[in-house]
Amino acid sequence: MKEIAEQFQLKSEIGSIRPLKIGFINDSFIVESKDPADEWYFLQRINHNIFKNVPGLQQNISIVTDHLRMKLAERGVEGLERRVLQIIPAKDGKLFYQDDAGNYWRVYVHIKNTKSYDTINPELAYKAGVAFGDFQAMLSDVPLDNMIETIPNFHNMEFRLEEFREAVKNNAAGRLAQTQWMVDEIEKRADEMCIPERLHREGKLPKRINHCDTKVNNMLFDDNDEPICIVDLDTVMPGFVLSDFGDFMRTAANTGAEDDVNLEKIGVNIEIFKAYTRGYLEKATFLTPSELGNLAFGAKLLSYMQTVRFFTDYLNGDTYYKIQHEEHNWQRTLAQFELLQSQEKNYDLMQQIVFENSNG
Repeated sequence: MKEIAEQFQLKSEIGSIRPLKIGFINDSFIVESKDPADEWYFLQRINHNIFKNVPGLQQNISIVTDHLRMKLAERGVEGLERRVLQIIPAKDGKLFYQDDAGNYWRVYVHIKNTKSYDTINPELAYKAGVAFGDFQAMLSDVPLDNMIETIPNFHNMEFRLEEFREAVKNNAAGRLAQTQWMVDEIEKRADEMCIPERLHREGKLPKRINHCDTKVNNMLFDDNDEPICIVDLDTVMPGFVLSDFGDFMRTAANTGAEDDVNLEKIGVNIEIFKAYTRGYLEKATFLTPSELGNLAFGAKLLSYMQTVRFFTDYLNGDTYYKIQHEEHNWQRTLAQFELLQSQEKNYDLMQQIVFENSNG
């Protein structure tokens, strides 16, 4: 592992390297310096089976982090090395290194003395809203010309429905007969859920730089519980802001678990929804009326999309998501659909919360 780390332009002498058990996609390591006062580094093997265009992926991250640094410097913010991820180039100047086995590697400067959270409460939800709102606001003027989709069609509902209909047609696992009612539920909402793509084609809904994994554990906090840096930038790419807003609400503003067996536990956590919305809209002052009007819809859309994705995988015979038992993807499908129905029942309230917190 030391030989890999030495392929990068490190300022510190390497002491030890230890693996980190974080994330499901990339393999991560901490590179500690011989002198503890020197820079430490965060070494990752990039999963090129998921991120097939690694140069494009790294270029996205470079564009975003450079722009964030510029914006924060304009505000007079100090300690930028703790506020934005810093890529360390390889010795050949590239933003990654490819080893003889074909693996891709990258290095960031490790941000010391930080913590992250896996659980959510209204106070953290508010802080997350402020952080992600500010993140999008700072990036709202970045041209998208040089940005790629690191996972093509990731939040494209029309594409997800094409995959779903193919799965229904093939019925590869022979599970269609007993789940036809869910097919009907998905199809009766399909037209509504493709509204963002249609609005974009009509020039009424812009694409901007999205994080595409807006979870509270993708933020680093300092010792005073203040968010200082947004991390996990692999899926930073063009998209609709409603998707980022909705993805946070799908995961955080749910009173149950993503795969809860007890569907009665599942519903919209209105207090979390309120807190995140308040924080987000304090910073996201760049939104057009169309973007603002579709924020609450984003919560419904992402829950619907995840229902479709889990169900598609179930019909295909569980080929994409890791499962813990044979019916796990069906259980996930039911849980996400339950959340969607709760969001539908609370939609007017969710819209009202957005309206009350908007500057318009």
